[in-house]
Amino acid sequence: MMRNLRVLRRRPIKQVLILVFILFNIFEVAQILRCLSSPTNEPVTQRSERVYIASIHWNNERILRSHWNDAVIALANALGRENVFVTVYESGSWDDSKGALRELDMALAAHKIRRNITLSETTHLDEISVVNRGSGWIDTPRGRRELRRIPYLSRLRNWTLEPLQELARQGERFDKVLFLNDVVFNTDDIFRLLNTNDGDFAAACSLDFSQPPQFYDTFALRDAEGHERLMQTWPYFRARESRRAMLRNRPVPVTSCWNGIVAMPAGPFVSSPSLQFRGIPDSLAASHVEGSECCLIHIDNPLRVEKRTYVNPQVRVGYSGEAYDAVHPQGLLLSSWQVFKALWENRIRRWMTSPWLKEGEVSRRVKRWKSMSRENEEAGEICLINEMQVLVENGWAHV
Repeated sequence: MMRNLRVLRRRPIKQVLILVFILFNIFEVAQILRCLSSPTNEPVTQRSERVYIASIHWNNERILRSHWNDAVIALANALGRENVFVTVYESGSWDDSKGALRELDMALAAHKIRRNITLSETTHLDEISVVNRGSGWIDTPRGRRELRRIPYLSRLRNWTLEPLQELARQGERFDKVLFLNDVVFNTDDIFRLLNTNDGDFAAACSLDFSQPPQFYDTFALRDAEGHERLMQTWPYFRARESRRAMLRNRPVPVTSCWNGIVAMPAGPFVSSPSLQFRGIPDSLAASHVEGSECCLIHIDNPLRVEKRTYVNPQVRVGYSGEAYDAVHPQGLLLSSWQVFKALWENRIRRWMTSPWLKEGEVSRRVKRWKSMSRENEEAGEICLINEMQVLVENGWAHV
């Protein structure tokens, strides 16, 4: 009899707990779905700003002709030709990217939009075949002295900023620099990005997708606590502040990002000394660590002291028309079941994993490097990962 009474007492408690669990999840999912229903397909009010557009390209003919050129022309016209300058640097493509960019050049000229489009004949093979192999080169485990990918990309990105700096010397100022990858976007995407946090930011980034639902740029993105993404699908982040903002569909505080399109205040790029893209020192890279120039630029940005860097989850771009369409559905981006499943996957990952094992190995390598010389310092340690990346004839490689 007593045993039966104990069983009966336990049963209601168990049922209550199950009911609480169900109600909690229903409430949480409903709240998130309301946040995710914020419209992203309505026109956004244009900010009265002058925008300098910078982009680098390599073998991007297909997307240039299918989407990118037309989107840039539409954006420049929407901003107003007196408020925009377009700089594009193309380097050694073997497809017809040069032909596509010549078409862009002629179209911008027809619209009287100022631009600087540079088409370089220097290929990757030319870059890796030089005799003088000093700064930016590294001795790799495969017994060669090879050109590091990140210093090379930094050089190209810095070239796109030279017209901005020349215009500044002539007394012309811009409010924002807009860095565009080879992504599908439209004018409203850009206006929405520029409106992130009412336009008050050290940087604002989109979310980029190549194979949805996984986001693409895992190399440069770090959450508010400086960690890499927890998962490659929504809600992405480990840090509580970043994760909660993503759940609310609000601008997400992060330490660094790139994600296809980035807007940054122009001031630091035309100050003295000017903000520049860079790689980590070659001597540190020799320890088999690397950091994205697109992460380091945020660490070096002096505005990060007074302003924040954000990912805007309402600005989603794609590396193809199909990817862009997949992240711009007519209805909600996520169903109730997908939200529930993602929330619990995120929780379990946070409970069962730690970033310290991965980050600790990199930290030990940095510590050993610092111990070699008092001059060895690297502010961008959160950007570093356990990789060595070098340029090769047909792209780049891990070694």
